[in-house]
Amino acid sequence: MTEELNKLGVVIMAAGKGTRMKSDLPKALHMIGGKPLVMWVVEAARPLAPERIVAVVGHKREMVKERLAGEGVVFALQEPQLGTGHALACAGEAFHDFKGVVLVLSADVPAIKSETLQRLLEERRRTGAAVALLTCRMDEPGAYGRIIRQEGEVEAIVEARDATAGQLAVEEINAGIYAFDAEFVFGALGKIGRGNAQGEYYLTDIVAMASAQGLGVAAVMIDDPIQILGVNTVDELAGLERAMLGE
Repeated sequence: MTEELNKLGVVIMAAGKGTRMKSDLPKALHMIGGKPLVMWVVEAARPLAPERIVAVVGHKREMVKERLAGEGVVFALQEPQLGTGHALACAGEAFHDFKGVVLVLSADVPAIKSETLQRLLEERRRTGAAVALLTCRMDEPGAYGRIIRQEGEVEAIVEARDATAGQLAVEEINAGIYAFDAEFVFGALGKIGRGNAQGEYYLTDIVAMASAQGLGVAAVMIDDPIQILGVNTVDELAGLERAMLGE
């Protein structure tokens, strides 16, 4: 697998409408500590010295673009929004000449720390895996995707809506933050389907594909669940703000 280890690209998924936020504001622009969610993520990625940062935008995209003007971010349009796999595919044009590692982040996961992302990148480099991902153990995993292991190795990620009762009992969850070999992931995205409960292209399907092909899936488990909490409701936003700002 050809790659240049010193090259890093970042994709931030920021296309969501955030219906449960009960606001017409794009989810990425809701605020914590006076700063939009997406800016927390941009600032976590920047110390990693990426060659490019691509924000995938959709709902009220001009507002998101305006807020990120001058931040060195380029944009990819996801319209319509057909899932996380589709979102990354929409960013593909921005990486047509890129060989290296693509770090995938979400605008609604603002508490992630640069040092945690660095750990993920280092593990992917150390193992040479096509995919590296963050995981965490939760007593109540809820709607998070479950990490399925075989003899200790990550074999797949199963979304909660598609999981069996036995899989739902797994406490190790997918944080939704990945480091991919660029050549592998952009080649694989065209091979995933939508045969799931949400009728979407799941980025998580790439993990099973890499495992089945023997290309390696590395996992970094973190012990600070605050870092990977997503924001879907006003209450979650308020709770995460308290946790992040120590209020």
